[in-house]
Amino acid sequence: MRITLERSNLLKSLNHVHRVVERRNTIPILSNVLLRSDGASLEMKATDLDLEITEATPAQVEQAGATTVPAHLLYDIVRKLSDGSEVALATNTEGTAMTVQSGRSKFSLQCLPQSDFPDLTAGAFTHTFRIKATDLKMLIDRTQFAISTEETRYYLNGIYIHTIESNGQLKLRAVATDGHRLARADIEAPSGSEGMPGIIIPRKTVSELQKLVDNPDVIVTVEVSDAKIRLTIGSIVMTSKLIDGTFPDYQRVIPANNEKELKIDCQSFAQAVDRVSTISSERGRAVKLSLTEGQLTLTVNNPDSGSATEELPVGYDSDPLEIGFNAKYLLDITAQLSGDEAVFMLADPGSPTLVRDLAGDDALYVLMPMRV
Repeated sequence: MRITLERSNLLKSLNHVHRVVERRNTIPILSNVLLRSDGASLEMKATDLDLEITEATPAQVEQAGATTVPAHLLYDIVRKLSDGSEVALATNTEGTAMTVQSGRSKFSLQCLPQSDFPDLTAGAFTHTFRIKATDLKMLIDRTQFAISTEETRYYLNGIYIHTIESNGQLKLRAVATDGHRLARADIEAPSGSEGMPGIIIPRKTVSELQKLVDNPDVIVTVEVSDAKIRLTIGSIVMTSKLIDGTFPDYQRVIPANNEKELKIDCQSFAQAVDRVSTISSERGRAVKLSLTEGQLTLTVNNPDSGSATEELPVGYDSDPLEIGFNAKYLLDITAQLSGDEAVFMLADPGSPTLVRDLAGDDALYVLMPMRV
């Protein structure tokens, strides 16, 4: 293989694919990126056996070929080469080493044969639809913070995506929960998504996808089967296994009869929560909300270091109420709200609270209270 390409193109594509590669691998080939050149492009592929990312980038191909080299090492080398330079990649005749040359710099990397590189065979996809990158990003951004990190309940370690009839319209819905909080976001269901199986996209795939859908003008092609999902974002193709499990019936935990309405200014509320929670012990992080007409008092007590209170004017005209929440969870939710104001629908100190954005965003959040 002998090819030349722009450093900026090589770096951009390597940046997309090398993140999939785990730093520690018991299988040597999984530390490598597959480079395959033909025609006028270089295709790169990396995998951890659950997730695979492929991207093609333009290149001058003198001699087509394929090999695999250490992914993080190649990325670090290309990152440190000077801006605007050209990079020449060439393998030796035995295929055991590849030279990376740019200007006066020359590196030699050990290769492993491309025939050993695993392929995440996709199989047949039952449903295909196209979705705007902005819509997909919204679904992910609004829900990913609530993904559980508890490995025992593995079916909560991702975002549940499915279609559902809501107010006479078919919606594509994303839901994530860790048992303490729940996030739900809807968009109008794209054509082709009707009747697709409900799927759970794993946390790592969600995190990589979030970084790849940064161009608002791109249309993403989504292909789904019971076991896998494939997303095509411009020149990037991402294939991932899905979590094999049943997502719980989240509808049951969304409260329908919370009568007490609290309207807050998102920014001043978040800043106040952040300030009073400075004093809380990291383990508990509970903040007490005391509500009276037109006023909210935030209180944090820490037996080891003291206490903090802050008062805020709010829209509230129901019975007085005291309720406690995890401060971090409150901040996570307010960070997702796109409007200036939010509404909390409360019932009593022991029942889940519903949070909505007053900007009319199709997202809602459920938060379990804490004892304070």
